[in-house]
Formats: sequence, C-alpha cells, structure tokens
Amino acid sequence: MAIWNRHSVSSDDVSPSPDPENVHHYGKNEYSTAEYPEGSPPLAKQEDLHRGLKARHITMIAIGGAIGTGLIIGTGSALAKAGPGSILIAYALVGFLVWIVMCALGEMAAWIPSGKNFAGYASRYVDPALGFALGYTYWFKYIIVTPNQLTAAALVIQYWVKAEKVNPGVFIAVFLVVIIAINYFGVHVFGEFEFWLSSFKVIVICGLIILSLVLALGGGPNHDRTGFRYWRDPGAFKPYIMEGATGKFLGFWSSMITAVFAYLGTELVGVTVGEAQNPRKSIPRAIKLTFYRILIFYVLSVFLLGMIVPYDSPELVFANSASTAASASPFVVAIELAGIKILPQIMNACILLFVFSASNSDLYIASRTIYGLAADGKAPAFLAKTDRRGVPVYALGLSSLFCLLAFMNVAKDSKQVFLYFVNLVTIFGLLTWISILVTHIYFIRARVAQNVPTTSLPYVAPLGIYGSYGALAFCILIALTKNFNVFVHDPKTYGDFDYKNFITGYLGIPLYLIMIVGWKWWKKTEGVRPETADLWTGKAEIDRAEEEFLAEKQRNGRGDDEGSWFYRTFVAWLF
Repeated sequence: MAIWNRHSVSSDDVSPSPDPENVHHYGKNEYSTAEYPEGSPPLAKQEDLHRGLKARHITMIAIGGAIGTGLIIGTGSALAKAGPGSILIAYALVGFLVWIVMCALGEMAAWIPSGKNFAGYASRYVDPALGFALGYTYWFKYIIVTPNQLTAAALVIQYWVKAEKVNPGVFIAVFLVVIIAINYFGVHVFGEFEFWLSSFKVIVICGLIILSLVLALGGGPNHDRTGFRYWRDPGAFKPYIMEGATGKFLGFWSSMITAVFAYLGTELVGVTVGEAQNPRKSIPRAIKLTFYRILIFYVLSVFLLGMIVPYDSPELVFANSASTAASASPFVVAIELAGIKILPQIMNACILLFVFSASNSDLYIASRTIYGLAADGKAPAFLAKTDRRGVPVYALGLSSLFCLLAFMNVAKDSKQVFLYFVNLVTIFGLLTWISILVTHIYFIRARVAQNVPTTSLPYVAPLGIYGSYGALAFCILIALTKNFNVFVHDPKTYGDFDYKNFITGYLGIPLYLIMIVGWKWWKKTEGVRPETADLWTGKAEIDRAEEEFLAEKQRNGRGDDEGSWFYRTFVAWLF
C-alpha cells in the first residue's frame, strides 16, 4: 500500500525517491512503497519529516500528554495544602483554560499543519521574534524536563532496589539508551510505543477512578463508607500560610498553580502535526476530545480523591515527603487507609511506565522543537536535516546530550543545582500557552482582515477570539503569581525572603522577553500586519496531498485507521 508523504517544510520541490520503480506520482508529490512498514513513509527531502503518525497515534499521544505523574502524585501535595474543595474547583477551572488553549492551537494546526509547530505559527502570524522566543523557551523546558523524568524513573525503581545496592545512575543510563533508540528508529516506532503506553495510562487512570469510587462507597476491606465525610471534617477548604478566609483563598490559589503544572504538556499534540497522517481530521478530533478527557481523567479523579483521603492525614504528609513514587502517591495513601495489600507494588510498576512514557515523549518533543527552529531559520541549518526514515538525527543527538544532566542527581552536591534548573523552566510552560493564545488572536485578526470565512476552516475554536483573550489574561495572572509564597508569607513559619525561589521561579520571564527584544534588534524584524499575514503558503500543497492520501485509502479499500482488535474493543470506546 502506498503511504502518504507530504512536506512539513513549505516547498514546491521534492527530491525523487532513489527507487523509481516504486514511486507513485501525484502532481509534484512522490513517495515510495519499497522497504517500509505500513504507516512509515520513505525518503522525500533531506529536510522533511515523514507523516507516519496515524489517527490513533495522535489521539493517544494527545491524551498521554495530559496524563502523567502530575495527576497520580502531584495531586497529593495540592490536597494537603488546600483541601478537597479547592483542588476540585482549581482543576476544573484550569482544565477549562487548557481546553481553550488546545482549541486555539487546533484551529491553526488544522488550517496549515506544519513541522515548524506553534513556533512557526508565531513567526508567521505575529512576529519572527515571538517565534524565536517561543521555540527556544519550549526547547529549554524539555531538555530539562527529560532528564528530570529519567531521574524520577530511577527513584521509582528505588522502591524495590535501594540506592545503596545499585547506583541510580545505572538505571538512568539504561532508560536513556532505550528512549534514544525508540526515537532513532523512526516516528512509526515512536508512535506505536506511545500509542500502547498511553493506552495503558488510560486504563490505569480508569481503574483508579473505579477503585476510588468503590472505596468512597465502602467497598474496601475496611468497609468504611467515607462519602463526603472529609468535606465536613476536616473540611473542604484548608487555610494556607494565613488563617481565615484569606488563608483559604491562598490555599485555593496554590492549588491553581499546582493544577497548571499538572496540565502542562497537553499542548504537545501541536508538535506532532508535522508527522501526522491526515492531520485535518486527526488533529481536530484529538482537540475536540480534550474537554471530555479533562473532565473525566482530572476533575473526576481529584473529586473522588478528596472523598477518600483527608487533607490532614499523617500518611498524606509522609507521602508528600517521600522519595519513591508509590509512597508519594495520594491514591496509594487511600489504598493503604482502606487496608488493601499488594496493590501499592502494582501501582509503583504503573508509575514506572508513566515516567518512561513521559521521558520518551519529552525527548521526541525536544528534538522536533529544535528541528522546527532550524527549519524556520532560527537554529543551525544542519539540525533540520533528516535521515532516510525522516528522523532529525542531529536534532535528536543534540537534545539527547542534555539528558546527561540527569546524572547530576546522582551526586548530592549537584542535585540542588539541578532543582534550580527545574524550577526555572516550569515557567516556560505557561509562557508557551501565552504565546499560543497571542498567536491565535493574531491569526483570527488576519482571517478577518483577509476575508477568510470560518466555513472554510477545517476546525474553528468554539469560543473564538474572546475565549483566547480571557485565557490569555488568566495565564498572565498565573505566571505573575506562581511563586506568590515568596511575597505572602508568615516570617515565623517561612523565614526571610526566599530570594533563590524568587529568582529561579521568575527568571524565565525576563529571559523570554530578552529573546524577543534581542531577535528583533539583531534581525530588525517587524510585526506581521493582519492584512499581509501569510495565510496561504503551503496550503494548496497540503490540500492536494490530503486528497491524494484519502483517494489512495479509498482505492485500497481502507477506512479510518482504528488500530487492532484489542484497541477497538477495549480502548477506542473511551474516546
């Protein structure tokens, strides 16, 4: 079967395949069917990604990016600080914010699916300086987050094998080699791995939701029907830093910050558009379902968690100070309170797969982000070169080198420095959302100025420009207050001004602004006017290639890609 291969870099020229006997010609697009597995396109150009991610890959990668240790582990610290009522409201509000960001991204990505991802959209519709700053802040985030995930994997294994017995650096090295190999063997291999890992994550979360409901209704070994008991005693809202209503509000706002960082990574589906088959259908489909995934997997999970674990539980306090994954999960605390044996061991194995999936996808995002910058002329050109499988090997190699930072956690004297790095780059996730929303606002202005009707768009953000304006204001507010405890604190409890936390928590904002101003000064760039914004370059090529792809599927008698029997029977119905 012929496989669709269209360009992710705007171009009208395609290098011919080395085997003319196995090349199909459709206009100016050519692709080979020899020596490649189903879904894995062949050589097109030296700078082209291959569109080997199927609809089911995109769907599962989208949800996999939204489910991670932030939900299974991070919700425990939020519950202990703020109480069940605060985290329920916070996760629901931030979930709505994330949905608006994803809809904004989906509208632009469905119009012109580009391998330059959302940094390319910022350059195209707003200002090349914004594209430069957005691309590098996003890359900085993932070259730090990836080694952090590798460290987390080593900590998870310490639940079984103590550091005194086997140095954590051994496990870091093993995981690093594996994720580099998965990314190196092509996007089809990566897509299959992430598809099954994300499917497993969905099943685990669904299992935890069912278990939490059973425990809340008294179905555990202790037969204690908690219901809303913990909402009354110790209460739904816990004061944080201060007492009274002010303290309860600060507790709620701290859970808002925690919720934001739990959701970070949801936007990674925007990085996959350059390697997605039929992105005009698969990307909007993944975006549309984001709302329901957030509602079910996050909001329902934290709602039930608040019913089965009191925020003042001594076990929860221990979990928040624990260094191994299963011990740190509030769901494990609920399991132990209910008297269930063995399950914590199973949960730790599940968390290990969660962390492995996160490190694998994070390295993918890092490599494609720096590739997109190179393709857009904002990084050395060699980083945009790909091999015959469409893998940007130089971009992957450079991003992999930064994974060696994980070994800093092996030595105690360098571990604190690494933690400063992590705190520094977390702000970059919020700056990414801000940049996507700004880009969407400019995109809509350009559409209006150039009389492009919404009926011509494959996907339209439901709340339009006003939704993006509201979400933008909210994101800016959270970015400015994310480390509010360095300003609002009780000196008796928190001591003097925490300048280290202040610097590492907010340094990302001036770095972001400096990159924008610096690129504008160096390249003398100007902002893009709505009347002259480039809404069309590459679109005709994408339209033509999409028609050829769908026609080829019809000729071969294939409908939508729905995966294997197992996926259709046990997983697909969840979406």
